[in-house]
Amino acid sequence: MPKLSDVINALEELYPPRWAESWDAVGLVCGDPEAEVGRVLFAVDPVQTVVDEAVEWGADLVVTHHPLYLRGVTSVAATGFKGRVVHELIRAGIGLHVAHTNADHADPGVSDALAEAVGLRVLGPLIADPTDPAGRRGTGRIGLLEPPLTLTAFAARVAAGLPATATGVRVAGDGDRVITRVAVCGGSGDSFLAEVRAAGVDAYVTADLRHHPASEATEAGPVALLDAAHWATEWPWLRLAERGLTEAAAAHGWQLETKVSHRVTDPWTAHAPMNP
Repeated sequence: MPKLSDVINALEELYPPRWAESWDAVGLVCGDPEAEVGRVLFAVDPVQTVVDEAVEWGADLVVTHHPLYLRGVTSVAATGFKGRVVHELIRAGIGLHVAHTNADHADPGVSDALAEAVGLRVLGPLIADPTDPAGRRGTGRIGLLEPPLTLTAFAARVAAGLPATATGVRVAGDGDRVITRVAVCGGSGDSFLAEVRAAGVDAYVTADLRHHPASEATEAGPVALLDAAHWATEWPWLRLAERGLTEAAAAHGWQLETKVSHRVTDPWTAHAPMNP
C-alpha cells in the first residue's frame, strides 16, 4: 500500500495547490504522511455523516471538495462540529485532504464533470486561466448540447443527470426555447453572469443564484438560468477525482480501494410546494 504522502502527491499532480484561489485553503488538513493508505473515500463536504461513513468503511483518507477550515483558528477543541470532525478523524487514523478551487480550475475539473453529467460536449472554459498556454483550464465551461433540446426538456435532463436533492432544479426562461450552447459552473456561479452573457450561450447551469443577480440577468438578455443545489452541481466531480486517483494507483502498482460517498450533504432537507 502507498503512504499518505504518496497519495497526496498523486492528488496534487491532478489538482496542484498553486491553481487554488489566494483565499482558499486546500491540501492536507490532518493525517500522518508516513501512514499507509489502503482505502480512500471521496465526498463534497467534510461533515459528520461523511466522517461516520469513513469510519464505518474503514477509510484511511477522506478527500473532500469543500475545506473544513477557510480561516485561521486558534483551537480545534471538540466543542464545535469542526473540532469534533478533526478529533474523530485523528482518533480513527483517517487523513483529510481538500481539493477546492484548484479542482474547479483543473482540466478536467469540477465543471467538466458537471457538463458531462448534464449531457454537454465541452468546448472550453467560460473564463480561461491566463497562465494556461493551452487555454483549457479556468473557471466554468462552455459546451454544446447535441442534439438541441427545448429548455423544458433540457431542465429535465439536468434534473436527471444530477443527484436528487430536496430543492430540485429551478428554471428561468421560456420553456419552448431551443437550447444549444450552454455554460456551466459547479458551485456558486452568479458572480460570472456577465461572462455568461458575453459568451453568447442559450442557458447557464450553476448553483446558489440570488434574486437580484438572476433577475437582472433575465432582464438583460435571453439567457435561460438553471439553478441546482450547490452540493449536486459539485458531486459529479467525485467520480472524476476517483478515476484520476485510480489511474495513478494503477500506474504506480498500488493496492488502493476507492469509494464515492452517496450521502446527501446538501443542507436543505425538504421542499414544500406552494399552490399557484
